Amino acid sequence: MKVLGISGSLRRDSHNTKLLRAAGMMLPPGVELELWEDLKAVPPYDADDDTGERAWSLRSLDAAIRDADAVLFATPEYNHSVPGQLKNALDWLSRPLKDNPLRNKPVAVAGASTGLFGAVWAQAELRKVVGAIGARLVDRELPVGLADDAFGDDGSLADEEQRLVLGDLIAELLGELQPAGIAA
Repeated sequence: MKVLGISGSLRRDSHNTKLLRAAGMMLPPGVELELWEDLKAVPPYDADDDTGERAWSLRSLDAAIRDADAVLFATPEYNHSVPGQLKNALDWLSRPLKDNPLRNKPVAVAGASTGLFGAVWAQAELRKVVGAIGARLVDRELPVGLADDAFGDDGSLADEEQRLVLGDLIAELLGELQPAGIAA
């Protein structure tokens, strides 16, 4: 079973990529986390360019999502919203809407920021966009505020309560993959 992790940050030492790695450490045996790290290479969306062969970065993202059983997004917050490059990638992915790779795919959203609120507005915006695209959203978020100090030396979340919420988020995401009546 595979969970695809997509960070909305382009930064080399991104707190959101760290958050995805922390989630990966909590996955049960038999479940792997694959990070998709080519967001920076996605070209700006332009309907005039959306007529045929897509850039390798878009083909790579589409294939990675289709190959995954579930997707976990971790997003920073820029001006109370989703970073433009992540929104841009989702705009590309959403076309055509009826057979986009996120349609009916289990998705969870988390976020980290250096401020107090842990990207809560960006998470809400991202959930709105991904829901409009047709993903099956887990009804839980994880705001990780003060992210400069949020991770331990081993890469896990330093705060016990945040680790528990991350564990619950992962369990709910994986629960979306289980047949009815079978616990994850």
